[in-house]
Amino acid sequence: MEKDIVNIGKSVVIKGELNGSEDLTIEGHVEGTIQLREHVLTIGPNGRIKAQVFAKAVIVLGEVTGNVTATDKVDIRDNGSVDGDIVSPRVAIAEGAHFRGSVDMQRKGVQAPAAKPASQAPAASAPAAAAAQRVGA
Repeated sequence: MEKDIVNIGKSVVIKGELNGSEDLTIEGHVEGTIQLREHVLTIGPNGRIKAQVFAKAVIVLGEVTGNVTATDKVDIRDNGSVDGDIVSPRVAIAEGAHFRGSVDMQRKGVQAPAAKPASQAPAASAPAAAAAQRVGA
């Protein structure tokens, strides 16, 4: 089964709310909100986005100004740019990419691990230190 991919050409300008139920590639300009909650959004090299973005996965080769939320991953490729906060369990930023903002990689439904008491830390490292001394002797 072939997936449908919709393209928004580089001469297209959209202002407002963009919702969809298929993968989307944007080469044009979009301002507002983009929601593709179960699908992949690709911002092409010519794409210029000023929007809040919600998608399963977001691949950035162009410019995004606004917060990006992905349930799977955000991938900022070489020459891609994100100026905003990212919320996603997986984030990749390539060498040559630009990013300014914060990243929240906490998975939904997973609680943050409890902090371990400080008294356990030295005890855990003591056997390792003793083993290292034996190896060195």
